[in-house]
Amino acid sequence: MANHRTPTTATALPARFLTPEDIASLFGVPLETVYQWRRKRTGPPGFRAGRHVRYHPDAVAQWVTDQTQQAA
Repeated sequence: MANHRTPTTATALPARFLTPEDIASLFGVPLETVYQWRRKRTGPPGFRAGRHVRYHPDAVAQWVTDQTQQAA
């Protein structure tokens, strides 16, 4: 009998992508600060889904790790 494997993705998608409002709430900063981070490319990396900006939770977590390591 042949060994049939179900294709799997390399990375699983999160249950929900984060919005700019989620990021502002998470870090306790004004929403405008999140937009400035995006314009200056200093905040967590986001992506466009149509006309909406979304953030992958894993990318946000990695950004936090990077920030805390730079501060140490």
